[in-house]
Amino acid sequence: MQPHSIVTRDEWLAARRSLLEKEKAHMRQGDAIAAERRALPWMRVEKSYVFDTAEGHRTLDELFGGRSQLIVHHLMYAPEWEAACPGCSFQAEHIDGPAPHLAHHDVRIVAVSRARLAKLLAYKARMGWRFDWVSSLGSDFNYDFHVSFRKEQVAKGRTDYNFGTIETDPRYIDEELPGVSVFLRKDAGEIFHTYSTYARGLDFLLGANHYLDLTPEGRNDAAYPNWPRRHDEYEPPAAGGWASNQS
Repeated sequence: MQPHSIVTRDEWLAARRSLLEKEKAHMRQGDAIAAERRALPWMRVEKSYVFDTAEGHRTLDELFGGRSQLIVHHLMYAPEWEAACPGCSFQAEHIDGPAPHLAHHDVRIVAVSRARLAKLLAYKARMGWRFDWVSSLGSDFNYDFHVSFRKEQVAKGRTDYNFGTIETDPRYIDEELPGVSVFLRKDAGEIFHTYSTYARGLDFLLGANHYLDLTPEGRNDAAYPNWPRRHDEYEPPAAGGWASNQS
């Protein structure tokens, strides 16, 4: 943690008000970007995709569950893995809270991974998650939305990730990468791809990170190696008062 000056209340208020102006400007810019996001053109989804779900095989159309808007979390879980990646598991922790509220805003959220459904459901039970999680194994869905890459692509050390802005960065040369995609279904049954985001673009969905941004220490990744972890892999908190029992 960097050294901090100790000031009077008036001095603290002056500094806080100065920062508040920047926070307000940042929020207004965020509103403007969100408006541009909503104004993006749409791309019709021409290909048919079938997913393995707890209720049987379902099409992309059926994943909407009667709603017109669908958010897909592309969670990294390759068929040969025994668990989803820790970072994507951290991302998944931010789905269940908003999901029932978004359902009343004509939005459904599902997670999609390439691992077999049995693995997904077992891991979901282990983590205590409630959101719908389906398998895209056997379809081109993950490849078409640029979150899975074939072995020959990885072997060449080149992928097309984040709309081609990340191609040779070794951190992203992998068969599985994270992302979020958004779809709209019209009454006539047409489905459109309206938005996707990848890499650091996912950060604004991670509320835990933004809570940390409020604290004096911040995220401070260097002081917390192997963070985030799957929530059942953390060491128990140190014994102490009331706060130490919150986990």
